[in-house]
This record gives sequence, C-alpha cells and structure tokens, in this order.
Amino acid sequence: MAVNDQSPVHTDDLQLLLATLPHPLRERMEDLPHADLVEVVLDVGRPAQARYPDRAVDLTSGAVTREHIDRVVASVGEFSADNRAGIEGTLHRISAIRNRQGRIIGLTLRAGRAVYGTVEPIRDLVESGKGVLLLGRPGVGKTTMLREVARILADDLNKRVVVIDTSNEIAGDGDVPHPGIGRARRMQVPHPDQQHAVMIEAVENHMPEVIVIDEIGTREEATAARTIAERGVQLIGTAHGNTLENLVANPTLADLVGGVKTVTLGDEEARFRGTQKTVTERRGPPTFESVVELPSRHEMLVHPDTARSVDELLRGVHPRPQRRTAAPHGQPAEEEQAPPFAPGPSAEVPESKEASAAPEPPGPRAAAPAREPAPGPLGADGPVRIYPYALSRDHVERVIRDLRLDARTVDRPERANLVIARRARAEDPRLQRVLDATGAPLHVVKKNTTAQIRRLLEKVFTVLHGLEDEEVSDAVREAEDAAWRVLTEGEPIELAPHSGKVRQVQHEVAVRYHLVAESVGSEPLRHLVIHPA
Repeated sequence: MAVNDQSPVHTDDLQLLLATLPHPLRERMEDLPHADLVEVVLDVGRPAQARYPDRAVDLTSGAVTREHIDRVVASVGEFSADNRAGIEGTLHRISAIRNRQGRIIGLTLRAGRAVYGTVEPIRDLVESGKGVLLLGRPGVGKTTMLREVARILADDLNKRVVVIDTSNEIAGDGDVPHPGIGRARRMQVPHPDQQHAVMIEAVENHMPEVIVIDEIGTREEATAARTIAERGVQLIGTAHGNTLENLVANPTLADLVGGVKTVTLGDEEARFRGTQKTVTERRGPPTFESVVELPSRHEMLVHPDTARSVDELLRGVHPRPQRRTAAPHGQPAEEEQAPPFAPGPSAEVPESKEASAAPEPPGPRAAAPAREPAPGPLGADGPVRIYPYALSRDHVERVIRDLRLDARTVDRPERANLVIARRARAEDPRLQRVLDATGAPLHVVKKNTTAQIRRLLEKVFTVLHGLEDEEVSDAVREAEDAAWRVLTEGEPIELAPHSGKVRQVQHEVAVRYHLVAESVGSEPLRHLVIHPA
C-alpha cells in the first residue's frame, strides 16, 4: 500500500465495529463523525457514549439495558482470560466489565486503526537494528506504532519479524493476521500469564531477527526480553510507564533500561565525584538501546542512548532527549536537541600561567559531537581513557597520578574518549581519521612537558586548588543547567555568586555550549550571567 508522505493513511473497517451495536445506537452513530472516534462505552443503567479525544457524546437519552449488552457480546468473538474480544479480520478491541457473578455489565468498544506514516520520525532507530522501547499513556498510539514497525521491518527491510500478540491488539482477531503488519508473522498468547513463555518460544522455534511485543509489565517478561536481546534479536516493544524516569524508579521493569543498584564509594572516590558515599548506579547494559517517550500522538521525546540517559538520571542530571515530530515527505524533524557533552573546547595551553580571563572561542574540532559525557565532577562512568599522540605517555601518567585523576592512558586511539596531542602534530591525517571515527575531543599542548600536560588536565578535569570538590561540582552543574535553559528559553540566566576561579570554570561551560557569559556585580557578590549567543 502506498504511503502518503504528507499525512498518515488510516484503515479502520469501522463499519464492522458499529454493526455490533443495537439498532438505535447504530443510527445515532451515523450522524456523528467517525474519523477520530476513540471508543464507544456501554454500561448497564447509563446512557451509551461515543468518546473522542476531546469530548464525549451521549448516544441516547435512555439507559443501556442488559439486552443491549447481550446483543453486542453475541456479535463479537470469544472473550479471553483478560476480558478482551475482537472482530475477526479487524483491529477493533472489545473489553468487558463483569459483576461479582461473572456476568458482563459493561463494554468498551475500542476503534482499532492501522495508521501508516506514524513511525517516520523514528524510522532511523527502527532500521538501526537496535532495540527500541516506546513509553506513553494509554491511547497515545503505542500499539499503532508497533503495528507499522512490524510492517516496515518485514516488508521494506525483508527481515524475519515475529509479533507476540497477547490480546490480538497488534494483528487483530482471528487466525489470519491483519494486513497492517505486512508479512510479519504473529504468535497468539493463550493466556496473559504466558506472554513471557511465548516470547522465548518464538526465539527458540522460529528464528526471528526481530521480536515485536506489546505491554511488557512483569518481571518475568522483563527477564525474557533481556534473554532475547542477549541472543542478538532486535526488540521493539512497549512497557507500562509514561517516561524513562518512571521506568528507572519501577523495580519490576528497571531491568529493561539497565537496572539500578546501590554502591558504597570510598572516601577518595566520593570526593572526586562530588557525591555522597552511597550512590545509585546502573546495574548493566540496557535491554533496549533506545527509548521513545510519547507525550502526545504528534510528539516524541527520543533517548537515542538509553544507557547515557539513565546514568544522567541516577546522577541527578535531567536528560535532554531529542524532540521529534512528523515532517513533510516522511522525514523526521528535530525541534529540540541537547548540545553535545564535550569535555570543552579544543584549546591550546599557554606557555605561561598568565591566561586570559575568557577562553578562546571553540574551533571546528570543539563543535564536533562527543560520544562520551564530559569528564570531571559530572564525568562518565569509569576512568576517562586518554590517548597521548606525539607525547610522552610517561609524562601523562605521572600527571594523572599527581593530580589523582579518575583517568588512564590507552595504547590505541580507537579506545580513547579523549586525545592529547602536540600542536605541531594535531593535523596529522591519521589522527584526524581517528577523531572523525570516534568523535573523541582533541586537546593540544605546545610542548611535550609535564608542566604543559598538567595545566591542560587541570583545566579539562576542573581541578581547582584550594577549593572543595563538591563546591566545584555544584558550580559546574549549575552552569550546565543554566546553559540548557538559555538554549531552550532564549533568555539570560544569572548564576549564584562565586569566587573568581569558580566563575572561570563556569565561563568555560558557557563557551562549551557556544553561549556568551559576563561577570557582573562587586565582590563578594560578583557572579556570572549567561546570555544567548
């Protein structure tokens, strides 16, 4: 089926759902719009309602009777253990409410639609081969997106796709899957409690390249998802939760994004990080490499690197996801995206200690995105990996030991997330190829001396002698949060008063984000104001 690039295409077979309604209700529905109908609700003793995204319309002035309920129940398929039924060949879902004796006294007739074009904003993630987890409130369109993901991967990319369809919501009721999932295969689940077992069975028996699963909600299902991911199968799924933060705080499902553990740091490590001795950290690699939050049907907040976003949350830093919406011709449009977390501009250390008060504007290398968070008080997990290029490795290691930095040298540039080089060798083609491939930031010194290397690393790791690590850490965090607010709101932000050394570090943070900073006021209340560029 051809997809219109300008707007999504809907297929809903809505007349089959309305045909199950009693005659008076069906007649009333003929006078109402169908395009954005969400559901029809029938409760014994109350007026029937047609519900839309922004309103509800009473279908009759009288109350629904048991005969009305029985008429609809007789027109649909069998109700399963989760009190859901369907209409064969459609995506509509009928859910039942029962009384204490087990008799059905209420029905929710949910209109199911195959919508083509909803996945375009995140198609790059889907086609990357990595796991993608969708989060959002009920009714926001998660299942609709799963259906189209299955079709795209099966039809456009010719992958072996298996849909685990617990309530027949993704591929519809009946033995023949709805064409909305394309050539993807569908495995039905006999009982909701067996969803995790069917997930494992799909991998063991049918050799899929992709598993599509809706509503991961139990510890067993989270464990099954991790098992599948560890076998090299791409997972596309949804989970109970609105945001990534909800998921991290959910002990049952936190394993989907790496899990959380509590560790006790040594005194030295706690001082270096600027944290308490007891901290929470990510337990392991996430099952889903990317997470997409769906605050509405037309907006997506994308965490392309789940591990990084979770680490930021656990450090008390609010993640900065990409904000995407649908754009013409099916191309993703990013309205808002966090600036790169580079360790700082590519700078040359001056030969004397008389450095200028304001750092130089960053060059082209500084503007390139970095794959690692900035080292320092808010640095990446584990030691920073430094590759000395055309420099003495012994000199670098000696400075690391003297400054007691959480860093180490590596013998191959491909393994580094920070490169130090002599200025005369910074343009070597081999070095440039490595930097382009890894995205590691480059810092240069004029001479191969420990004094030059020491001044550089003190600047990169925010080492300020005579100041508490916690004070520096808080000041850097304050400057980064303010820089992000300036970028998003476009208004100047005033920082708290600090000493000249701390203001210098905050000034460098502003430059890193390509913003303008100035010191205002008189001591001891002199402080920094960050302005839009």
